[in-house]
Amino acid sequence: MALPESYRLRRAAALLRAGAVVSHPTEAVWGLACVPWDRTAVGRILSMKNRAPAKGLVLVADCLARFDEILPNLPEAARNTVEASWPGPHTWVVPDYAWAPSWIRGSHQSVAIRVSGHPLTAALCRAANTCLVSTSANPAGYEPARTQREAQRYFGPQIDYYLPGHTGERAQPTDIRDALSGEYLRGA
Repeated sequence: MALPESYRLRRAAALLRAGAVVSHPTEAVWGLACVPWDRTAVGRILSMKNRAPAKGLVLVADCLARFDEILPNLPEAARNTVEASWPGPHTWVVPDYAWAPSWIRGSHQSVAIRVSGHPLTAALCRAANTCLVSTSANPAGYEPARTQREAQRYFGPQIDYYLPGHTGERAQPTDIRDALSGEYLRGA
């Protein structure tokens, strides 16, 4: 998969660092991204999606090092399983010891994290030099956008930038599993 011209990637990353919300393709659907430490940007995403803050949000990264402060809290066997699944379309819910902000965790004492194997998603994290919020580009109760055009129909000018590209080859969004129990919370 060819990455968009570097100026588009740099522009999206600069906007993210300045508090913007960017829509971009992921493994299966179009997503909404922002810097997770920016409470205002996260609030915008929750408002646009009409998503309950208590549900929490997924964080996506380009490499394991983005989660160095949280992964060591896992028992060794669980950590080995999680790390062996990445990069890839596997989101893991891990115990959080005050690493992620409350507006990311929602009502949970855990946080959902993924190291993406999608080239553009990983490149965007690298360019922004941080992990990012990753949530599907759709209002609550609607099907996730599978194209940029669908994302634009849902959100139009509410999104600060649409980073062009193509989704991966997955038919369904990434699975979500509990890192301690291995239980599937979404997908199978």
